[in-house]
Amino acid sequence: MADTGPGVRIIAISVDDEEKSGEIASEVSFPVAHSISRDQTDTIGSWWDDNRNFVQPSEFILDDQGKVIFASYSSGPLARLDPGDVIKMVNFYESKKNQA
Repeated sequence: MADTGPGVRIIAISVDDEEKSGEIASEVSFPVAHSISRDQTDTIGSWWDDNRNFVQPSEFILDDQGKVIFASYSSGPLARLDPGDVIKMVNFYESKKNQA
């Protein structure tokens, strides 16, 4: 996973096969897992598009203990997390942790 700062790592998961996911991974600074199945996406509650046979975006922010502190599930191609918003949220949780 790409280390983006204190306690922050990024990983992507794709329905694409290993070769196609490798092409995507070569363009980003974090790993891209491949060949996720419908059963696997059902496990995390993601919405599978039967018409096009792939999962719609599902995004999670986990704390340093692996607990989900934010989740976003899309039923279409819109409403993905903005990187700037993720940074703000991570900074917010870091400041709360430091106050404790």
